[in-house]
Amino acid sequence: MSELDHLSYDDLRGALEALLLVSSEPVSALELAKVLEASPGDVSEALADLAAEYSDANRGFQLREVAGGWRLFTHPGHHELVERYVLSWDTSRLSQAALETLAVIAYHQPCTREGVKAVRGVNSDGVIASLREKGLVREVGRGNGRAGAILYGTTKAFLERFGLRSLRDLPNLEDFAPDEESRQFIRERLSGRAVSSTLEEAAADIDDERELLEGYGSNDAEVDGRDGREPIAGDDDELAGASAWQDDWEDGVDD
Repeated sequence: MSELDHLSYDDLRGALEALLLVSSEPVSALELAKVLEASPGDVSEALADLAAEYSDANRGFQLREVAGGWRLFTHPGHHELVERYVLSWDTSRLSQAALETLAVIAYHQPCTREGVKAVRGVNSDGVIASLREKGLVREVGRGNGRAGAILYGTTKAFLERFGLRSLRDLPNLEDFAPDEESRQFIRERLSGRAVSSTLEEAAADIDDERELLEGYGSNDAEVDGRDGREPIAGDDDELAGASAWQDDWEDGVDD
């Protein structure tokens, strides 16, 4: 026979406390009885006694029967203290990378992975996945592009853990900037204009170079066809050099 068959009443109470401490959901007396191989009646009696004992002693936790089962809860009188402690604990466990990523998403949501990368300058896929596991970030939709990139936003848990009633309560980052140049930089970073404008400028430069190269070719054709003159010495070398420069430029932009 199992040693559980010989549990004394005090041992039964202790065993119940141990099981309830590791239970994340209400557990019925019948289920506890099966685990302990004890009488459901004895288990129900022990649970009721424990609940009364905790209440009479005004302990910091309570045992309540809810949703068809029994579960330990913190005492309502300490909820404010517990909330403050838990919020502080959760926030302190976030790494610097997680805080940066969370800030980008919070201030620029809905935001894609590439949007976060554009601001932070590094790949943040792993950090975003971690924030999702912590319940601070969630998927809010898909982008309009052909790829349909996932859009991310913050959650209600984010507001609760940082003590915010809504996203409107987020502090204005420009208030922390030391000068106007820094404030402008923050505006561009948060709006994404800095990234898009850089890409647009790069694309415009490439177009200019292509037009320049096309101009070289058309001028040579005109000179050779109209005047019958020999191409100017060095034209081919210059054209090849310009073409190589364009290739290097485009490779750099793609990287």
